[in-house]
Amino acid sequence: MPPSAGHSLPDALFSADAVRRIDRYVIDQQGVDGFDLMQAAARAAFRCLLRHWPECGSVLVLCGAGNNGGDGYLVAANARRHGLGVTCVAVAPTGKLSGDARKAWQKAVTDGVDVLELEALSEASQDELFAGAGLIVDAMLGTGVSGAPREPFVAPIIRCNASSAPVLAVDLPSGLNATTGAAEGDVVHAAMTVTFIGLKLGLYTGQGPAVCGEVIFESLDTGDALAGSGQTPIACRRDWGSVMSWLSPRPANAHKGQFGHVLVVAGDRGFGGAGLLAAEAASRSGAGLVSLATRPEHVTAALARCPSVMVHGLIHGSELPSLLDAASVVVCGPGIGRSAWGRQMLEQVIASSKPRVLDADALNLLSGRVAVPADNHILTPHPGEAARLLNCRVPEVEADRLAAARKLQALYGGTVLLKGAGTVVASEGGAFDIISGSNPGMAAGGMGDVLSGIIGSLLGQIGDGQKSAVMGAAAHLAAANRAAEARGFIGLIPTDVIDALPSVFRESEKSPEAGER
Repeated sequence: MPPSAGHSLPDALFSADAVRRIDRYVIDQQGVDGFDLMQAAARAAFRCLLRHWPECGSVLVLCGAGNNGGDGYLVAANARRHGLGVTCVAVAPTGKLSGDARKAWQKAVTDGVDVLELEALSEASQDELFAGAGLIVDAMLGTGVSGAPREPFVAPIIRCNASSAPVLAVDLPSGLNATTGAAEGDVVHAAMTVTFIGLKLGLYTGQGPAVCGEVIFESLDTGDALAGSGQTPIACRRDWGSVMSWLSPRPANAHKGQFGHVLVVAGDRGFGGAGLLAAEAASRSGAGLVSLATRPEHVTAALARCPSVMVHGLIHGSELPSLLDAASVVVCGPGIGRSAWGRQMLEQVIASSKPRVLDADALNLLSGRVAVPADNHILTPHPGEAARLLNCRVPEVEADRLAAARKLQALYGGTVLLKGAGTVVASEGGAFDIISGSNPGMAAGGMGDVLSGIIGSLLGQIGDGQKSAVMGAAAHLAAANRAAEARGFIGLIPTDVIDALPSVFRESEKSPEAGER
């Protein structure tokens, strides 16, 4: 399950450093005792445990050396007082504990928690502990850790992932970078993560959506500290419910000329379906008019599939300017290939002054070319395309998706949408948006073509690049989720997502801002 998009979650996403500074502000400036704050976090985590696993039986709590470990010791103490069977394993030796973490360990021992030192346990004993656990609480590595986990933490992380017991991660899964969402080594795969003070960006992009499970947020009554601490979020969490009101209600006397004319330039030989997917997605997303410029041999199939699209068969790029003149927005790239035909089409699109969405092979053809007008386009690369545009490797992009999107925006201008779980949108003004959630069924060819069509349609309707990119990605995910409810993930194909788009956009017509119509 991806991180929850529930209404209780805030929209602001912070770096790990910012959350630590907020935590420090609460202690130093607001006079809250650090140990009291740790106890509040532990109580919140334990409430989550009881609410979701009331019949879990025995609880195995894994504790590190820092404050995250302190939270774990206090969760164990709460479980013991509640009458649950609980065993606590000190993954980091208790002799290294200090400050509030040491107080937490002492309280757990005083309350009768059985604390075992990992270094004193045999392999067989560890096997027995993990096999007997009904629930595992991961409190090993907190937000201060970066890079790949080292021993003694690697072995318990591996055992967590091999266990049949669900894992509740305290603040974040051990091994996950709280800011970037990268996992440079082994990382705990949690069923649920309860996080505190401020939502960490890393829970929502990179590996975060794959390993956090459902995300539960607990402010610990520190909401006022967000403003007083001076810490600003580095991104805003978005989903369809939070952005659908950006689409204005349609007047009763609406006509097609009010909602944009999208020209899709796509589909070299062998890739005719890419252009059709983008064009049909644009139609299903509210575009007033949709045209498709493609290879002549694709015209008949395109008209048969979607007769509402005006299809033009082009042999040479010199035939494109008249179609560009008639359009208000251009989507260029799906299936155009890297041959002379595709290059001619892209050159004509770039030479025009029309707002545009550049995707797929348009991005591959742009690689290394930065002299592109920067004020009126949206780039939608997946990590592989982003790596080519940045002349780096895919792991470098995935190591810090926000930084990669920032670099792309600086090089190529416009709005950049970096696809993947936890899609990143970087705007010209320097703001970042993260699309909350993921759907493994979208790992299929053609899904990106659908996205480019949706975004092009919205760009023609609302005219704002950043909002169009965010809305498009959010609607795309919402439609995929709706389709997956009926068909599952494995069999999901792009046309399923297109078919679900009308019901998703119907929700915007019911939004409080739009009013029921």
